[in-house]
Amino acid sequence: MKKRSVAACLLPLAMATVHAAPQQTNTKDAWVADLGDGRYQNPVLHADYSDPDAIRVGDTYYMTSSSFNSAPGLPLLQSKDMVNWELVGHALPKLVPEDHFAVPRHGDGVWAPCLRYHDGKFWIFYPDPDFGIFVITAEKFTGPWTKPHLLLPGKGIIDPTPLWDDDGKAWLLHGWAKSRAGINNLLTLRSMAPDASGLLDTEGKTIIDGNKIAGYRTLEGPKFYKEKGWYYVFAPAGGVEDGWQAVFRSRSLEGPYEVRTVMDQGKTPINGPHQGAWVRAQDGSDWFLHFQDKGAYGRLLHLQPMRWVDGWPIIGEDGAKAGVGQPVLAYKKPVAGFPVKAPPTSDEFNGPTLGLQWQWNANSDPRWYSLTERPGYLRLHTQVVPEANGYVRATPALLAQKPPAPVFAVNTHVQLNDAAEGDRAGLIVNAMQYAWLGLRKTAGATQLVYTTCTPAKVRCTEKTTVVLPQAPNALYLRMNMAEGALASFSYSADNANFTSVGQPLAISKGRWVGAQIGVFTVGEQAGAKPSSLDVDYFRVTPQ
Repeated sequence: MKKRSVAACLLPLAMATVHAAPQQTNTKDAWVADLGDGRYQNPVLHADYSDPDAIRVGDTYYMTSSSFNSAPGLPLLQSKDMVNWELVGHALPKLVPEDHFAVPRHGDGVWAPCLRYHDGKFWIFYPDPDFGIFVITAEKFTGPWTKPHLLLPGKGIIDPTPLWDDDGKAWLLHGWAKSRAGINNLLTLRSMAPDASGLLDTEGKTIIDGNKIAGYRTLEGPKFYKEKGWYYVFAPAGGVEDGWQAVFRSRSLEGPYEVRTVMDQGKTPINGPHQGAWVRAQDGSDWFLHFQDKGAYGRLLHLQPMRWVDGWPIIGEDGAKAGVGQPVLAYKKPVAGFPVKAPPTSDEFNGPTLGLQWQWNANSDPRWYSLTERPGYLRLHTQVVPEANGYVRATPALLAQKPPAPVFAVNTHVQLNDAAEGDRAGLIVNAMQYAWLGLRKTAGATQLVYTTCTPAKVRCTEKTTVVLPQAPNALYLRMNMAEGALASFSYSADNANFTSVGQPLAISKGRWVGAQIGVFTVGEQAGAKPSSLDVDYFRVTPQ
């Protein structure tokens, strides 16, 4: 029987979206970076917050990250110390163009955004590699945010970063995606209207060319700053899995720019440390938030101290090379005295809205689910999606969240109602190589089936094993994630005695993202009555 719990921490949200639920923080469910002794461990978020950008306004830190095809997009996080982060909403209720993203487009959508505070409001510049650079603004970080304005249309234009200069002029710097534009390794500068309503030049000028720097490849993700008369461009190079963090500087906006590597992996286990945000704390100390690509777990958020030597930043602790830092595994917190917080994971489905951790596989329709038809349960209405036959990852109505730790368990109780022939529903680890355990209606019988989809590629091939030829329509399902993203599934009829199914599967990453954990129900044809899946709870706990 479900436990009726009260959230440990409540944070009201101003955004008028279906995800505008109070913040529910249950820190025992998640990776905790705060060591409780004035120090923190990296990563500060063991979850897929890719391409992070962060700022400080007053005594609060704000952050967003890329979200690709998941909706809502552009997660909004805030913190008082850069270690303990709360998820407070999403800036993008639906991806645009809305019709285009009505179906899953894995790896497309919202790429690396830039967050700024200027002229009394928050700004997010974000790229869609197929459409161009969009801008949204809000007076309050939690919203409401304006509808996306297409500032710079074009294919392959990515990773925007604005700069409002001391003379009142505004500029936009961006990178290029070779998959769309045919070029990359370049950073291009354009003159921009100060209100970001449009650009003042159409051609732009390449001010940094990675092709002219020995050993450089995949120069991207720039962040543009000005400090003490110097223009600085923080930009990663070398690729997400094993690249490094570079910094360029010049006394002139258009260059020429000098370059230094300011952080690499060094002697640490933190591969490819780069792409993120320089943030100055209240006491004047400098910090750098960046990601680490950890395969199926996604791109994890790390926090590094940063110091200056001769006008150049050094990120992290001293590394093997002079002037080049390497990531710290633990360090003193930037700001002391604030309690442990973490994004939510578990959901009892007791409230009027879904928890903020949930995202759909594409733009959602409110008719896909209900939290009131059976109070205390999430009811997912089965969607007929022919493209999902043999590939459930193709359904837009897959509801999922980020894995929150290297080792954890998911427990849920589901019931399949009025199933039509071919309906499938259950608990899934969604990635390019995925697995799910759940119920299927076949030849008039409800079966418990275990499905794997391999190998890890754009479209894998499903293989289904019948676990119970005749199964009840309600079961307890469990997924255990072991170190190395090794997923194993089990089931129970009484929530006491669990039976393992199949062999553990090494889960892969998604398309530019980590794997996701969630629930779904999808059909091949409409039945005499609309079918649905009732989900009693979704509990994420340490193993």
